[in-house]
Amino acid sequence: MALTIRSIPVLKAQEASAFVSNATAQSSKKATIDFSKQSEQASKILAKAKLK
Repeated sequence: MALTIRSIPVLKAQEASAFVSNATAQSSKKATIDFSKQSEQASKILAKAKLK
């Protein structure tokens, strides 16, 4: 039993520019999470287990 292939929607004009601006804004926010505490805890665990 075969499934039909659906067409991929294409963004044009204003929708495309809005999508690009939203994607750019979101990609600039991706580095706002600080994992230094978790990294320090992981290092302590690995040192205690003598894996690091």
